[in-house]
Amino acid sequence: MDSRTATVNRDTLETQISVSINLDGNGKTNFSTGIPFLEHMLDQIARHGMIDLDINAKGDLHIDAHHTVEDLGITLGKAVTDALGDRKGIYRYGHAYVPLDEALSRVVIDFSGRPGLVYDVEFPRARIGDFDVDLFREFFQGFVNHANISLHIDNLKGLNAHHVAETIFKAFGRALRFSLERDPRMEGIVPSTKGCL
Repeated sequence: MDSRTATVNRDTLETQISVSINLDGNGKTNFSTGIPFLEHMLDQIARHGMIDLDINAKGDLHIDAHHTVEDLGITLGKAVTDALGDRKGIYRYGHAYVPLDEALSRVVIDFSGRPGLVYDVEFPRARIGDFDVDLFREFFQGFVNHANISLHIDNLKGLNAHHVAETIFKAFGRALRFSLERDPRMEGIVPSTKGCL
């Protein structure tokens, strides 16, 4: 079975980021980003997606976290693309509903080869600790643009901003896992009537 791993580096005047990924991992993580709450969310992706992630990021956090969060999404999306290769033999589609106490979110993914994000999330407050919740959309937009996927994220219920964020990232991890799984009936076949994604 081919190894689905990749390492991607992004080096700009604003950020220096390295992402190593194993799509067939056990959920192991190693993070150094300078943004603790984002690391908590990245851990949800890895654990619930059964993806090994090693991420090191240095960014202009003295300004704010915007560039670092967005560029992490970009780099992670590129790493998934590189690790996945020609997309043959995958289920392609994945979805998940995840609750956490009063919060409930739904994430639906299509590894279509076309970037598109529908993000219907209204947080009950603007910050979780020091983290600006507006940056989650930037993270997912960066990911979508470089993983070339269609991604729908809907928060259906939630009063606690931490719970809302956690349900989104857990559902994203679960949906990733299901869409990236190898389909034994589609081995060597691109899951599209076009013959390419």
